Amino acid sequence: MSTVAPRIGQRLQMARAQVEQATVPSVVFFLYCYFVIDYFARFAARLPVYAQFRPTLVMAMVLIFAAFLHADKFREVMREPTVRILSIFLLYLVVSFPLVEWPGSIIRHNLPDFVRAAVFLFFTAFFVDTDRRLKVFFALFLGLQFLRVLEPLFMNWTTGYLGGRYHLWGGEFMGRLTGAPADVIDHNGLAFVIATCLAYGYFMLWWSPSKWLKIAYLAFVPAALYGMVLTQSRGGFIALSVGAIVLLWYTRHKIVFLILVLIMAAGVWSQMDDTQRDRYRSLVDTETAQRAGVDGRLTGIKAEFRLGLNRPIFGHGLGTTAEAKVNFGGGRPQAAHNVYAEALIETGLIGFGIFLAFLLSCYFLLLRNIRRFRALGSDFASPQNYHFRMNLAFMAVFWLYAVFSFNYFGLSQEYWYLFAGLCVAFSRSIFRNQEALDAQQKDLPLQRGQG
Repeated sequence: MSTVAPRIGQRLQMARAQVEQATVPSVVFFLYCYFVIDYFARFAARLPVYAQFRPTLVMAMVLIFAAFLHADKFREVMREPTVRILSIFLLYLVVSFPLVEWPGSIIRHNLPDFVRAAVFLFFTAFFVDTDRRLKVFFALFLGLQFLRVLEPLFMNWTTGYLGGRYHLWGGEFMGRLTGAPADVIDHNGLAFVIATCLAYGYFMLWWSPSKWLKIAYLAFVPAALYGMVLTQSRGGFIALSVGAIVLLWYTRHKIVFLILVLIMAAGVWSQMDDTQRDRYRSLVDTETAQRAGVDGRLTGIKAEFRLGLNRPIFGHGLGTTAEAKVNFGGGRPQAAHNVYAEALIETGLIGFGIFLAFLLSCYFLLLRNIRRFRALGSDFASPQNYHFRMNLAFMAVFWLYAVFSFNYFGLSQEYWYLFAGLCVAFSRSIFRNQEALDAQQKDLPLQRGQG
């Protein structure tokens, strides 16, 4: 185990020197890092005076200008299949704009949210252009997600903060943990972030050679599971279960992993009160008091897909799901509880097909990475290799996202687009490694190309 990582480092050290010349200035990369910090830490919500300067908008404009200053690199990134498909989706939204039900609502209310989310793919794919920057950016992103989990947990432990509640029966209410007051995520969103952190952390922290990262993950797991219980998110529980299945699939010690999961599950169950247990039992038991919520959610998802067929070709318009529910579904003005139904309602069958192709392209990128690892040799297809662990982490999170998207909105949220940008930046990093090693081994001049 101790000789694998040095062997990888020796083979790559000289080869990477040929391809690691960043094409985007460091100041631009660090500005994008600050953009991400500002977005997830919600500085504007915490500092009212700061918000008056519209820092997110200003930084986004500067970053767009920086991208156009490096047009050659921009065209290279645009050749990536995932980026190309999202570009087609954007072009479709423009072309179909006059043909949707409520084009005015898009302009007045919904366009900024979508643009703010979609730019994460282009910025990440474009500015995260070396191995070093990939590691820095990914560590920053993961650290911010951990903080989004730990902040409301700390507030709960110190002040009893929960942030939300739901109606039980007989006029009673039950508290549910949400994101911190400055954050925008509700209980389901917090559960989603918790599951994401556990999946990423398993491969990037627990599988890391560093004992300190292993200890950090061990300390985080019980706190995260406690937070998951407090959210009482059944969708989060399902996503966490899917993540556990994926982790079981990739782990080498399956029996040990399964035993540990069962022990943790038993420990968590023993700490729940009767109401919390009833809520999670309602997923499989039709006789529980809270089963009506599960049936209502399933009925609502079916109704959302039927609503999408009200205007099946071009849809009702970006961000107009709540409006469509009131006018055509006879319901309340609520966001979608399903990304796939949301895409169908808002963009029609054409947009729905393009969006699915965009999601699948991320998965195909990860599969392509596996073939590249095999081509690079057994040293690279090893848990001791940072890139190999990262690819496994992305595979696990892809399935977690794909399942959780059945229970959460996201067409105008950042998580799929940022994930896609990370996949593109990561895939291009793997390509550079393969390209450099091939050139070094053949003693030929290096030819730069696309990932």
